[in-house]
Formats: sequence, structure tokens, C-alpha cells
Amino acid sequence: MNPSTIRLFAIDFGASGGKCFAGLFGPDGFVMEEVHRFSHEGVVFAIPDASGRLIERMVWDDTLLYQEILNGLTAFRARFGESIDGIGLDTWGADAGLLSPDGELLSKVYAYRDHRLDGMIEEVKQRLDPTTLYGWTGIHFQPFNLSNQLLWLMTRRREWVRPGCFVLPIPSLFNFYLCGVRAVDSTWASVTQLMDARTRQWHPEILKALGIPSELLPPIVEPGTTLGLLHRPLAERIGISPAPVIAVASHDTASAFAAAPVKDPAEALIISSGTWSLVGRLIPSPITNAHALRYNFANEGGIGNIRFLKNCMGSWLAQELRRVWRRQDGRETPWKELDALTMLAPSFATLINPDDPCFYNPANMEEAIVGYCRRTGQPVPTTRGAFLRCIYESLALRYRFVKEQIEEVTGTPIRVIHIVGGGSHNIMLNQFTADACRLPVVAGPSEATAVGNLMVQALGLKQIRSMADAQPLIRKSIPIREFHPENPNPWEAAYRRALSHFTS
Repeated sequence: MNPSTIRLFAIDFGASGGKCFAGLFGPDGFVMEEVHRFSHEGVVFAIPDASGRLIERMVWDDTLLYQEILNGLTAFRARFGESIDGIGLDTWGADAGLLSPDGELLSKVYAYRDHRLDGMIEEVKQRLDPTTLYGWTGIHFQPFNLSNQLLWLMTRRREWVRPGCFVLPIPSLFNFYLCGVRAVDSTWASVTQLMDARTRQWHPEILKALGIPSELLPPIVEPGTTLGLLHRPLAERIGISPAPVIAVASHDTASAFAAAPVKDPAEALIISSGTWSLVGRLIPSPITNAHALRYNFANEGGIGNIRFLKNCMGSWLAQELRRVWRRQDGRETPWKELDALTMLAPSFATLINPDDPCFYNPANMEEAIVGYCRRTGQPVPTTRGAFLRCIYESLALRYRFVKEQIEEVTGTPIRVIHIVGGGSHNIMLNQFTADACRLPVVAGPSEATAVGNLMVQALGLKQIRSMADAQPLIRKSIPIREFHPENPNPWEAAYRRALSHFTS
């Protein structure tokens, strides 16, 4: 390996799996290689509360995730040697841990689909005028917002919060484990509904209204900031150099949007497609008017820009169906086998609103879809392929609906759609999206989050001057595939049907 090559390590935690990558920047350009991959999911269990009523809890296994980071670093050393020039970590955009003054977790790390948050949006709105709050933060009202989570903590578990305790968002928690520094980058802080969208600092009036002590939260830093060095004992145990730990765009959507090979942001819609589908466009400054609030759009912090987007249910629905079938069959059905069944199913037999609350965290996704169909007077899917086709067609139509809302609020048309992330591998959904939206779809990079993570590390280490400089490297080194509308006409009638679900 050329001695001038810069070697970076990226950790990408999603809500259903994790991956670790090596990124090599050298005289010949940029190369990325996966070194470790694993599955994980929220752990669900039931406990009796003080009254004896059985309640369900959903948590993350932080020790498992930490061990997987170490496994990834070990795999990196085995493949590329002991020298690492940077380490960056990104995660999903919700959840946090409460730690004691000595840095010990005081409770399990709750997962964002945990039902303790079911009524918290309304409690936030009772304390803060929704229009004012949206004007300050630019963030939509979603159950998983950290504002809801910390209000729950301060009103239901106040006795846990002793002097000197602190809260670390999920990426900050693992960075703390790696280098001992408490900080959160502005892309992740921006989605909490606690950060001022313009000053990029915690908003004191929001914290006061929600009863959140300001000292509970870590400082906000810019993406690319070096936090500290990997703990030396940890580095020695693994056999690697004590590399700098860098605060990347740690909200995975920020990293994914940064990796989209967009030629003109003014014309592009970006869909970060995974467990969630984050549908939006890059804009220069927040849009926090009544129109944007009415449509519940978020203005999330990017890298020199704003991600104006909406959270849509993504592959979560299909993943949950597969999990139900795994329990029924005693085995995991390969996606290739399920895709073949989906292609055989009839078109547009049943449509759903993927963002209906009944699909957020049901005990059984198949039963939730059956219940929705009966409630809306539609045929119930009779095969597994029909269930999946219903999901994919409905997602494509939902993308069009959100696209048109974005065009309405921003006042400019969208001419191309970029799909990045794991969902860009879904050839069927990519083609459905092109047909439903009557626009070309550019799919890839599939590992956009890791690509963005590595590029921000390179930016922090001054290997590139700007994120614009990253675009040629991405286009040259990452496979990209294009889809064009092939049979859009049947989608028009389907869209008119879908509107009754989306606007009810």
C-alpha cells in the first residue's frame, strides 16, 4: 500500500443492522471496502409496572453494539494493518443514554419505537406553542424526537437525574466509549427538536419549557471536528494505533444525503432508503413557514446546507412482514425468493398509506395490513407476494405525494430522483418510483451513509477541501444505476386512488 494513503474506518449503525468499512484515500483516488457486517434489532420484553399492569418495553443492546465496533476494528487491522488515520461513527437519528457522573449508564437505552412515547407529542405541544417551536427548530412533530424522550424522562423518571448526570445521544454514547469525550455534531442535534436551527445551539427557552437542565446535554460541534484519540488501552488491546475519533455527520441521513451524486441540488429529490425512507431535497436555509409546518416537514442540519425532508415508513414494513413469516416458518426466507413472489402478484390490488400510525410498531405487521384493508374496504392480500407488492407500490406512490408537497412548498420543480442507501438495491421499487413519479431515478451508492461518513472524515483531516470535491470521487468509485419511466400510465389511476389514503 502506498505510504501516502490515508486509512479511515467508518462505523454505520442502522436500526436493523450495522456495517464497518475501510476508506482509503490515496494518489489513485478513493476506495471503500466493507470489513464487518452484523444484524441487530431492538429487544422487546414485557414487565409488570408498580400497579401490576403488564407493559411492553423496547431497548437497544448497547454492549452488543460496542462489541461489534471492536470486532470491526479487529477486522480492519487484519486486512489493512495497525495504522488508522481516523474513526467515524453514524447512527439512526433518535435515542440517547442517561449516564451517571462517573459515566455509567443508569438505565437501558430505550428504542425510539418504545410505546412510552405514544402520547408525548401532545405533552410537548401543551408546554410550547407548535408554531413557535417549529419556527425555532424547523423540526416536524414525530414520536421519536428527543424532545419527547427527555420530557418523558423529566416527568416520569425525574429521580434518576441526579447532579452531575448527563445525557448522550446514541452516536455520542459510542464516541464516549471510544475516546471519553462528550459532544454531539450539529446534524444529529438538529433532529432533536431542541436545537435552534439558526444558531445551531441548544435553544434555552425550549429546554426551560420542557424542564430539561442545560447541563444534561453535551456541547454541539460541527461535522469534521476531531473529538479525541481512541483510548490507548483499547487501541493496544486491539493492536491498532490510537486514531483520532472524528464527529462525522453522525445522523445517518445527513451522511447519506452528503453521498448522493447530485449535479444540481435545485432539481434533485433525494430518498435515503432503508428502514425509513427519508424523502427530501437540499436547500440553503430552513423553511419554517406555516405551509411547511402544515405538511410536517423537517429542516435537518446538513453540511453547509439544510435537508428539507419528511420521514416516511420505508422497508420497515417489509422487514416486519419477513420477521412475522420467520416466526411462522422457523426459517428466514431469502429476499430473492420473496421478490419472485412479489413479481407474480397482481398490480394495484390493494393500496395503503405506509405512514398510517397503525404501521409504526404493531405486534404483527401482517395483521396490521389486514386490519387496514378491512377498515378501508379493500381486498385483503392472499399471498406473501401480494402483501409485499402492496407495500412497494404504496411506497412509490407515497414518494410522489411527498415530492409534490416539496415542490409546492419550495416553489421549484424536481427533475431527477436520487435513491441512496440499502433500498437502492431494490430494483422493483426503483422502477416503481420512476413510473409513479414520471421521472428518472438514479440509484446508488447503496452504502451512501458510510460513503458520507468517510468523506466527512476526509474533510476534517483536510484530505478534501469541501463536500463538493467529494462528488467526483464518489461518481468515479461507486456503482450507480439509472431507471427511467417505462409504463407510467397505470400509475396515474393508482395515484388518484392513493390520494384518498394519504389525505384522509
